[in-house]
Amino acid sequence: MQGCLQAWRINYKTISMDEGDVRMTGSGSIRITGLVLLLLLFGGCASNQIYRDQFSSCVVSAQQDCERRSIQVHHPDSDQEYLLGFVEIDDQGQLRDRAQMQSLLDNLYVEASKESLLINVFVHGWHHNAAPHASNVESFKHSMAQLSELESRLSKAQHKPPRKVVGIYVGWRGESIDVPVLNNITFWERKNTAQEVGHLGMAELLLRLEEISNVKNTQQPPIKSRLVVVGHSFGGAAVYSATSQILADRFVDSRGDKNFVDTAKGFGDLVVLINPAFEALRYAPLYDLAQARCSYFPDQRPRLVILTSESDYATKLAFPVGRFFSTLLEVHDTIRRNDCKRPLVYSEGVADRHTVGHFDPLITHELRPATQRKVVAYDQVQNVWRDQRVGGIQQYGSTELVSLGKTALRNPYLNVKVDKRLISDHNDVFGEEIMEFLRQLIVISTAE
Repeated sequence: MQGCLQAWRINYKTISMDEGDVRMTGSGSIRITGLVLLLLLFGGCASNQIYRDQFSSCVVSAQQDCERRSIQVHHPDSDQEYLLGFVEIDDQGQLRDRAQMQSLLDNLYVEASKESLLINVFVHGWHHNAAPHASNVESFKHSMAQLSELESRLSKAQHKPPRKVVGIYVGWRGESIDVPVLNNITFWERKNTAQEVGHLGMAELLLRLEEISNVKNTQQPPIKSRLVVVGHSFGGAAVYSATSQILADRFVDSRGDKNFVDTAKGFGDLVVLINPAFEALRYAPLYDLAQARCSYFPDQRPRLVILTSESDYATKLAFPVGRFFSTLLEVHDTIRRNDCKRPLVYSEGVADRHTVGHFDPLITHELRPATQRKVVAYDQVQNVWRDQRVGGIQQYGSTELVSLGKTALRNPYLNVKVDKRLISDHNDVFGEEIMEFLRQLIVISTAE
């Protein structure tokens, strides 16, 4: 109960205790309803614990499921082999146990010194956590097995050693109460928690993982290790909080010894946000940064990709309602831009109330099912990205990426509206077609 009280910040202004009775303002029926609600909240407190409390490595087999281990090896000695690590963060953005993260990092440093790694971080969103057999955990496992199988096929076709696939699942308390239906009122409280998660413990984790991904890259010949970060929902908001300033720094690249114009760099090799729950106004500075560059080199790769379903009603409808009240006293202006002769006009107030994926002025692409599936070899998808044409459509297997003509060709920041047939709602993020598109983005961003 104490955890719920802290999470919901309930104090004497809301409830007063007098001679053992709970008194709430209003009629008797309101008092009873309020008391029932409180009992439901207290009785339905979501678990506030570390799930993976054993920090040594474990090989998953029929005899041991390794569910309490924070480092797991899946499908050993097969084309689907991958290493799975867990790092858990509490409501205040602190690592639940630094030993959990350090054990994983130590393991990866050793692996990176011996072979190249393809590190994939997934940060879950609202209603999820790192519990054993949780739906997001199982879906992430499946996606890592598919990616490992793809890496094995590509390495054989290109006659090079495969990179070892590493999946890192970042767990936080995406739910504060677990009463069905009633848990929908946690949207705003969990939003604030996600921002804490991103600003503190997650930023250190991601930077240390980037350091590990660079270990192999200092050796010759350079079979490069790579890092991809994916965040969903509030997990996307947390990832953006952790990386947005780094992305801006890497884009500008203000090194003192620099005497040339280069491709725009990013954090790691690729950051992907799926149905992210944060304000479009927070993304606007990065959008401006990319728009102010009038052209990009043919070898420029995507660095930040935002994918939002047109039918994600949690971020499309609920989000602006809450933001309307929280921004009432703020002063907003009208933004006018004409960088590289690309006019842009929008209200800061509207951008501050709507999520980045549902604010039309900053949306640059649409992703839809292809009218006819076109088989594109994964080792050729780089050509699809590179050979962009003004007003053209890029086909990636079973999907089509349509440019809205607002940005320069090969702009590394994409804000994509996704057809509801590909992502049907807020939580439908592991469908095969969208995962196929994501795998191709990873190949484009991480190929030699």
